[in-house]
Amino acid sequence: MTDPRDTRFMTAALRLAQAAAEAGEAPIGAVIVDPATDAIIAQAHNRPIAGHDPTAHAEILALREAAVTLGNYRLTGLELYVTLEPCAMCAGAISHARIGRLVFGASDPKGGAVISGPRFFDQPTCHWRPDIVSGIMADEGAGLLKDFFRARRKAKGKPRDGI
Repeated sequence: MTDPRDTRFMTAALRLAQAAAEAGEAPIGAVIVDPATDAIIAQAHNRPIAGHDPTAHAEILALREAAVTLGNYRLTGLELYVTLEPCAMCAGAISHARIGRLVFGASDPKGGAVISGPRFFDQPTCHWRPDIVSGIMADEGAGLLKDFFRARRKAKGKPRDGI
């Protein structure tokens, strides 16, 4: 059975993913939560196109915001909720930030690095491994991605640049 907290915070991440889609970005959202208070410390959605920044993934932006908010690059004990399995870059940042718990929705067999691909946190060179929960509201997150990319393919004359 899914923890109601996980559903609540993943729902918040999914709202951010929808906002990303509406802005023309890949629909991925992330929130960082302090489990002691259940307060959302940071939130973001993908913005690499708008920001002209290949590192502007939802997870990276949320980690940056949380670090500034707390005045510390170590986010030990905090929880990161993200709608899609993090890539290798984001997994590395999660490890460096010392996130205590990672909760993600849809798996990403092509670009994911947690349960797919390189399985970053299983590598002997990984210095910090969060607790990991996967599959929370996965159908909703995957559906947003499928709908977004289907619409992009159908749109005539739209550039595929950056997607």
